[in-house]
Amino acid sequence: MSASSNSSPTQGESAVAAAPPVLAEVVRSGFVEGRHRGSLVVLAADGSVDLALGDVDAPVFPRSSNKPMQAAGILRAGLDLSGERLALAAASHSGETFHRDLVLKMLAEHGLTSAQLQCPPDLPLDPVERDTYLASGAVADRIVMNCSGKHTAMLAVCAQRGWPLDTYLDAEHPLQLLIRTVLEEAAGEPVAAVGTDGCGAPLMAVGLTGLARAFRSFVLAAPGSAERRVADAMRAHPEYVAGTRRPDTWLMREVPGTLSKMGAEAVQAVALPDGRALAFKIEDGATRALGPVLARTLSLLGVDAPVVARIGTSPLHGGDREVGEIRAAF
Repeated sequence: MSASSNSSPTQGESAVAAAPPVLAEVVRSGFVEGRHRGSLVVLAADGSVDLALGDVDAPVFPRSSNKPMQAAGILRAGLDLSGERLALAAASHSGETFHRDLVLKMLAEHGLTSAQLQCPPDLPLDPVERDTYLASGAVADRIVMNCSGKHTAMLAVCAQRGWPLDTYLDAEHPLQLLIRTVLEEAAGEPVAAVGTDGCGAPLMAVGLTGLARAFRSFVLAAPGSAERRVADAMRAHPEYVAGTRRPDTWLMREVPGTLSKMGAEAVQAVALPDGRALAFKIEDGATRALGPVLARTLSLLGVDAPVVARIGTSPLHGGDREVGEIRAAF
C-alpha cells in the first residue's frame, strides 16, 4: 500500500473549497445514484503514513471515537475500573438490558443516582432493542443513553477525588483538562477546537492522523498503563463497548487484538495489534458508508476474516428484494 498525497484543488478552486475524494458509492440497479466523500488515513506498523486520501491532518470532531482516551483519563484520575465496567466507560452502548443493568450497578457502587447523570434521556441505540424497550412501556431515560457508562465513570471519579459533580462536563473541569492531556499525548498533536458532544461532554478535535496515532498508541502501550488497560478491557468485552449487533463488537471479537470504535457523524478508528491503524470520516456524516469503507480498508491491510465481508455488506432494497449496494470506491 503506497501513500497518496492529499489532492490539490483544481484551477479556480480554493484549498478551502476543494471537495474530499469519493470513498463510497450508492449503486441502485447498476446506476450510481449517490456518492459519499471523506478522508481516510492508514498508518503502517512503524507509525508512518501508508495511505492518505483527502485532508487527513485537518481537525475533525472524532465524536465517540474519542472515548478510549476519555476512559484513560478517568483511570489516570484515579478510578479503579476493569473488565466490563471499564469497557462500558469507553462505550457507545446499544442500550441492551445488560448495558442498563451495569450502569445502574456502577451508580450504586459509587453512591450515585441516575438523576446526577447529565447525559440526555434517550432510547436504545440498537433498533431491535428499541422496539423491545418501547413495547414494554418504557420511556426515554438517562441510563439508556449510549454514553451513560462514560458519564457514570466521570461522576464516580469526581466523587472520589472531591471534584465538583454538577460541573463535571465543563471543559475547564479538572477531569476534562486531564482528558485533554491524554488525548493530546496519544494523538501527538494539540487539540484544535473544543465543542460539545451529543451527550453534553466536551468534544475535542484532532486530525485523522492524530486519531489513528492515538489508537495505535493504546494497543502498543505498556501493560498496566491506563491506555493499555482501556484497550485490553474493550477488546476483552466488546459487547459492552457497542452491543450484540454492532460492527465494533464483531470486529474486536473475531479479529483478536483489534481495537475498534466508531463515532457519530461517520467517524471510525481501528488499530491492529501490530500497530497498524486507520481512521476516517465520511464528510456528510452518513453512517451507512462506514461498513463498506471500513471493510475495504481492512482488506487493503490484509485482514482476512469472514467478519470483514459481514461488515462491508450494505444492500439497497427495491420493494422486497435487493437491487443494489453501497460500495467502497477506492
